[in-house]
Amino acid sequence: MGEPLTWLYIGVVAFMVGGLIVFSERWHGKLTGDFDLTKPQATHSRATPRVGGLAILAGSFAGLMVLGPSNMTLTWLWPVLFLAAMPVFVAGLVEDITKDVGSLKRLLAAFLSAAIAWWLLGGVSRVGVAWADWILAYWPVSLFFTMVAVGGCTHALNIIDGMNGLAGMIATLMALSLALVAWQVQDYPIFLIATSLASATLGFLVWNFPFGRVFLGDGGAYFLGFMLAELAVQLVVRNPSVSPFYALAVLFYPVFETLFSIWRRRFKRGVPVDQPDALHLHQLVFRRLVRVTFSRGQRGALPALCNAMTSPYLWVLALIGLVPATIWWDNAWILSASMLMFALAYIWLYSRLVTWRRPSWLLLPSLRQRVDRD
Repeated sequence: MGEPLTWLYIGVVAFMVGGLIVFSERWHGKLTGDFDLTKPQATHSRATPRVGGLAILAGSFAGLMVLGPSNMTLTWLWPVLFLAAMPVFVAGLVEDITKDVGSLKRLLAAFLSAAIAWWLLGGVSRVGVAWADWILAYWPVSLFFTMVAVGGCTHALNIIDGMNGLAGMIATLMALSLALVAWQVQDYPIFLIATSLASATLGFLVWNFPFGRVFLGDGGAYFLGFMLAELAVQLVVRNPSVSPFYALAVLFYPVFETLFSIWRRRFKRGVPVDQPDALHLHQLVFRRLVRVTFSRGQRGALPALCNAMTSPYLWVLALIGLVPATIWWDNAWILSASMLMFALAYIWLYSRLVTWRRPSWLLLPSLRQRVDRD
């Protein structure tokens, strides 16, 4: 199973690679830096390297080298997942460096990664509904559904990567949920991969949260999204006792964010669904719950911590669905209820913030005190 220090080593490797990226920025910053501070989704105030995914990849690879030889199943499962992840990781990394790989190309790369994983490991073959399971027994249907589900979830994590510590910590919470369920069903290879992924991400987060010295980037977000989606699929494939609804529930926050954004752009605003904007929930939380605390009555640059103070709001929101999903991983009804509960909380908060009817109890203390006095 590996010694407890193993996960510390994995985190240290990711931390050291992240530090190397930060301290060597003077040599690679012109290529890796995010210089476009005027784009709608930008919330940072200085150019920052976007290749933090390399730190997570390095930490995860270190885990494979340490843990793999002692576990035969892990020895083949982890390299296969790495191999399958390469198309979408490389596509994201090239975008981070060149800023010239369109969203459609990256989505197609995610589909390719999902297809490779389906070919080598198997894919979605049951969803807990009899007629759907009967259709999924046909391999072309299973392949297509797996490509859409895994590729879509891979792309979805990149959607929420907009604040210091947001996507990284959400991915860590999801990986820990997968690890806890894998432990309960004694699927130790999935447990080891998930905990190693969480350790590597935490090592990266030391540089990303709270001050944003390096960003996850598309490469990092796609790598994490693909690995989490595949771990969820494989956990269900390898363990019949795990409800297929769990695979969706554990990834539900980025999936719902993506679907909600598509609906909002296409039907509410009438703009192309791939057109970036500043109306994601984390951006509304930043502007209407966090930034106003520092911008009222003063001018100039916002404190460096302002961006990072947004993320804990979304961590708590994600836990509304993740905690019950992790406890009742074998109960389709409770899993469905956990997703419904998250969706209702998300829609309620979004509707309040987008219309400036922000709940006073969610404001940071300094602004809440001023509101109470007024």
